Amino acid sequence: MGDVKVLGFWSSPFVHRVIWALKLKNISYEYIEVDRFNKSELLLQSNPVYKKVPVLIHGGKAIAESLVILEYIEETWPENHPLLPKDNHQRALARFWIKFGEDSIASITDLFLGPSKDEQERASAKKKAEETIMVMEEQGLGDKKFFGGNNIGMVDIAHGCLSHWLEGLEEIVGMKLIEPNKFPRLHAWTQNFKQVPVIKENLPDYEKLLIHLEWRRQGYVT
Repeated sequence: MGDVKVLGFWSSPFVHRVIWALKLKNISYEYIEVDRFNKSELLLQSNPVYKKVPVLIHGGKAIAESLVILEYIEETWPENHPLLPKDNHQRALARFWIKFGEDSIASITDLFLGPSKDEQERASAKKKAEETIMVMEEQGLGDKKFFGGNNIGMVDIAHGCLSHWLEGLEEIVGMKLIEPNKFPRLHAWTQNFKQVPVIKENLPDYEKLLIHLEWRRQGYVT
C-alpha cells in the first residue's frame, strides 16, 4: 500500500477522479487528507507549482493534476479495467470529450458559484450552460449508458462532478440544470454513474457536502 499515495481533500471532485480510477483498477493506495489552509510539507514538495490536490505519489515520484494522473494510472496499470478504448480513433475521441468538459465546466459552475446576477445575466448564463450540456448529451453521450459505452471509462470519471456535486449546487441555489424532461439521457447518466458500486461507495457524504458547497458559494458571491 505504501507504494501508492494520494494526497487529497475530502470534498474535491478532482481528488475523487483519482480515487475512482484506482478503485476501478483495484490498486491499493494510502490516502492522506490535506488541510487546505495549512498545507503540509509533503504537498508543497510534491506539487511545488500549483500547491494543490490531488497528487499521486507512486514509488516516491509525484504526479499532479487530476487528468494527468488519470492518464498515468491508465498507462501504468492498463490491464485492470481499461479506462480508454483500445482503438486509436476512439481513444482520441475520448480525450476530446474530456478536454471539452474541462474547457466548459466554468460556464456551468459560474452559474451557481459566480457573483450574484440580475435576471437577464442569470438567464444568459443558464442558456450558455444548457448549450454546453446539450452538446455533451447529443454528441458526447448519445444513446450510450456511459460515455465509454456499457462500462464507465475516463470520460465518465472526468465528468463525475456533474452528478453528486452539481446536484448539491442545484439544491442550494434552487435551480435545476440537468432536468430529466430537458436532458433525459444525461440525467439518466448521472443516476447510472452514481449507482456503479465503486462510485457509490466513494462519494462524499451529501449533507456534509451541501454545507461545504454553501460555504464555498458564499465565498464567491461576497
